[in-house]
Amino acid sequence: MTIETVTGYQFRPEDLGVADRTPGISAFLRTRNGADFVEATIRSHMPFYDEIVAVYNQCEDNTAEILGRLSTEFGGKLRVYHYADRVVPLGSREHARTPGDSPHSMVNYSNFALARTRHQIVVKLDDDHLAIPSEVARVCRSFREGSADLSVLHCFSGLNIARSTGGRLGIPAFDPVSGSGDIGYFRIAEDTFFFHDRRFERFGRGRLRRSFAGYLYWHLKYLKAGQGFRNYELDSNPDSRFARKQARLDQTRMLDLPDTVREIRPRLPARLSAMFSDKKALNCARDLAAAEAFPDASLEQALDRLSPGWRQVPGLGPREG
Repeated sequence: MTIETVTGYQFRPEDLGVADRTPGISAFLRTRNGADFVEATIRSHMPFYDEIVAVYNQCEDNTAEILGRLSTEFGGKLRVYHYADRVVPLGSREHARTPGDSPHSMVNYSNFALARTRHQIVVKLDDDHLAIPSEVARVCRSFREGSADLSVLHCFSGLNIARSTGGRLGIPAFDPVSGSGDIGYFRIAEDTFFFHDRRFERFGRGRLRRSFAGYLYWHLKYLKAGQGFRNYELDSNPDSRFARKQARLDQTRMLDLPDTVREIRPRLPARLSAMFSDKKALNCARDLAAAEAFPDASLEQALDRLSPGWRQVPGLGPREG
């Protein structure tokens, strides 16, 4: 498959082509130095989507080669683009002052990937999301059968997985859950696209209400090279909030699954505040749902039950020796 290289692109809302979209589910994935888990991410999600659009930028590893090989294997279901302009890192002062329609903005880069999707239902993937197949299938089935509420952004989350200094898998106590309303399945419209925030690229959900759809993946960011902080260019951005986050990761304790479920269960003050805040209500529903989603005695038991092939994923499975 030919990989198209793009430079100088500037997003316009009409690029979404809402009226020309066909029934089905598209995923879009942006990746920079994603070789650790991008293949596992694509393989674990591909059975459920009509297409995945993968866009890579500034890769110094073999991400491009992996995507090229997979695009040949999957044909038109995986379409790959090389976004050639430098995209400034989130968390940097440079991002804060870069306009959202600049080819160098994460906002513009994200909107390019979104605009390349072709179906009516869209979801964003990160390159370190290992699917929980039964849960992804459940949500996708609701859209295909027509039972999904199209006035809702169907938000989903995943548990963060990291390693202790001894190499054991665990869940970092300071950051156990990924996803707090920023990702979800939605019917694309003229007003559903990314816009600039000084801190990050913010998704504009238009008139969509948010609802929690479940735990759909395992978040493997902290298992990546550089603990997943490599792309933030922290040597040049020492005051980035991601530098502080990496320091917290280095100092945190690792939890097993039952302890995580207990610790994130919302207490009464959180439940009361959820009555007055859409965002807090979503997070409260997410944290309450963990007990039902993960009744397992350990993280490894949950991985075995929900993602049986996890031991064969390089970087996630048991370490040799």
